[in-house]
Amino acid sequence: MPGTCRIIPLGGLGEVGKNMTVYEANGKIVVVDAGLAFPRDEHLGVDLVLPDMSYLRDRAKDVLAVILTHGHEDHVGALPYLLREVAVPEIWATRLTMGLIKSKLDEHGLLRVAELKEADPYAAPVDIGPFRVEFVRMAHSIPDAVAVVLETPGGRIVHTGDYKLDHTPVDGQKTDVGKLAELGNRGVDLMLGDSTNAERPGMTQSERVVGEAFRQIIPQRKGRILISSFASNIHRVQQAVDVAIQCNRKVCVIGRSMRKNVGIARNLGYMQVPDSVLIRPPELDDLRPDQQMIVCTGSQGEPLSALTRIAYHDHPAVSVERGDTVIISAKPVPGNELRVHDAINRLAKAGAEVLHQEIAPVHVSGHGCSEEMRTVIALLRPRAVMPVHGEFRMLAAQAQLAREAGVPADGIVLAENGSVVELSASGARIVDTIEAGMTFVDGLGVGDVKDVALRDRRRLSEDGVLIVVATLGGSNGASATAPPELIARGFAGSEELLAETREEASRVLDELLAQDVTEIKLLQEHLHDAIGQLVYDRMRRRPMILPVVVEV
Repeated sequence: MPGTCRIIPLGGLGEVGKNMTVYEANGKIVVVDAGLAFPRDEHLGVDLVLPDMSYLRDRAKDVLAVILTHGHEDHVGALPYLLREVAVPEIWATRLTMGLIKSKLDEHGLLRVAELKEADPYAAPVDIGPFRVEFVRMAHSIPDAVAVVLETPGGRIVHTGDYKLDHTPVDGQKTDVGKLAELGNRGVDLMLGDSTNAERPGMTQSERVVGEAFRQIIPQRKGRILISSFASNIHRVQQAVDVAIQCNRKVCVIGRSMRKNVGIARNLGYMQVPDSVLIRPPELDDLRPDQQMIVCTGSQGEPLSALTRIAYHDHPAVSVERGDTVIISAKPVPGNELRVHDAINRLAKAGAEVLHQEIAPVHVSGHGCSEEMRTVIALLRPRAVMPVHGEFRMLAAQAQLAREAGVPADGIVLAENGSVVELSASGARIVDTIEAGMTFVDGLGVGDVKDVALRDRRRLSEDGVLIVVATLGGSNGASATAPPELIARGFAGSEELLAETREEASRVLDELLAQDVTEIKLLQEHLHDAIGQLVYDRMRRRPMILPVVVEV
């Protein structure tokens, strides 16, 4: 409809991760970000969690472009899966983000599916269908992050992406507050603002604080140094390398994603690392511990990551011993705390000193705290605010900051994934909802795992499985040829209970056959119910029960 723009978040609201927002005007669509989330403990066996893209799949012909704010996985990780579903004509991204997604798309065999276009925050606005788009430089924990400004038939929208107001960034690229103020003077009808640290007072510290901590900690240590961080945190790795050079240590980069990102950043000029400083893992054996710095993945305790393998003495090239120092330069993502603590305990047991954000200034957030959010709201002076990128408590805290800044109550939109927000001359309001759940990636399968499969996996992990095999013979399978067999896996019942279960299965089978019940499905149902009730009565457990009836 002319004079309106619809905003539909498919992910990123009420959660941290899988950020994806649909902007729709005059029947055409642009998508800002295409992120994934990592599975929580209840997502047994799942590798990745994606937004539900069925809305875009149903409107595939209307999608004009995907615009990426920066290169973190929670903003770009779902892009290959989106491109398999939707033939997107254009992808817009800044230079480093472009380098990272090219590598990702190449791995998926999708490099030539869409036209890749570089987003330049200092260039003139570009027209994409009914949208006029420009970019604003924002400081974050990865270089080349931008906010997206969309001129739409419904009004001017600023999608901040992830940001903080770092006045001393490592690469000198500060958040462009001048352009934000200029946008405020032009008039902003709706701001979609990063809410991650809305509950935290004050300002987020500069990335340079971590570099200073490295300069204080590393020269004093005599053993090997291991630093684990997010693979995309190019500035963090650069600062670690700078200190290694000062201390005459060689640097070994371990972990596939870390090696890949460092290689891309060096090739594009975002990192300066002399070739003479870098060594391969086998060369570590030729150096004393005080000549080594190992930069690796695994800051989130991922099971197969480099740091976790090192902690469990399972890495082929690296081990830790007394006198070594491990710096975990990242904050655990909610849900990963137990895995990170387990890795820390393993490393400490091996004799290493482990430094993390709770006891040393070795990490700062890439997201602004409440004072920075107040500043951005004051610069943009939006007529309406829609908090995004955060759990509900974070969204509510951002909404409160907007209220305190003078945004009227009817101009604050607290939406959920799937909310349809309409922006027009009369303001922004929720007008509808669509289906917006999640899609699981399990191995090579995308969307194959459903809630019922996760429920079954949960039951298997908790209570195990009982398989009852009954063999029928005679005319029309009218008699049992042998007592039912019982196969138990992961089931903690005693031998006495298993014997009682066999007897119960045999009794039920004989009774049914005596009543001329020979339909296999009915036999299976009765066996399932009887054994399930017996086990629950004896153990208060509900194992998965699989009756198998075989006719001979």
